[in-house]
Amino acid sequence: MEKVIIIGASGHGKVVAEAIELNQKYSVYGYIDSFKPIGEKVLDYNVLGTEEIIPKLFDQGITKGVVAIGDNWTRFLLVEKIKRLVPNFEFITVVHPSVILSKTAKIGIGSVLLASATLCAESRVGDFCIINTGSNFGHESKINNYSSIAPGVTVGGNVRIDTFSAICLGANIIHSIRIGMHSIIGAGALVNKDVNNFRLAYGVPAKEIREISVGEKYLSGKWKEQKASL
Repeated sequence: MEKVIIIGASGHGKVVAEAIELNQKYSVYGYIDSFKPIGEKVLDYNVLGTEEIIPKLFDQGITKGVVAIGDNWTRFLLVEKIKRLVPNFEFITVVHPSVILSKTAKIGIGSVLLASATLCAESRVGDFCIINTGSNFGHESKINNYSSIAPGVTVGGNVRIDTFSAICLGANIIHSIRIGMHSIIGAGALVNKDVNNFRLAYGVPAKEIREISVGEKYLSGKWKEQKASL
């Protein structure tokens, strides 16, 4: 099997590694990570160094990999850096073998689809997206580049999720809704009307709470601290 690297050695990187193992198409050569020491073991694989060593690995024949970073904006910045370092580096798409995938669905490069996700008829997943564990993505729905769906999310049919947006744990989006770019839908939300660009929205039903900025963090949950002052 061809060897690949995983860029990002946190929890998401571990889940991606296991999906690659189960597919038995590639073998994991090791992790690239900027925050863990070289030689540290993550699952059964070594941390090889930072992204700065990718050109050396490429010259050694390790020419493919996947960016396993959960935060959409951070994932974008890292992909762009790798493209500058090694223009011919190939980003693989990872699909867990338990994914239910319509024969008419389409998936872009560098995207990750994890355990028990369902993609229905004529759904579209852009480049470098995450469709996480146990999520359901409805017929003819589209998620654009560098966006993500967290575990347990349900997306109805004909929904559009624009670039760099994040749908957090257990949220539900009804049929024919549009989520704007760089927006965050909070955990457990029920989205029954469109959400504009650069908005944080949550609740049942979901309401736009405030504007957010490019690259604003959401995986830490720190944006929730703003609730008290709104």
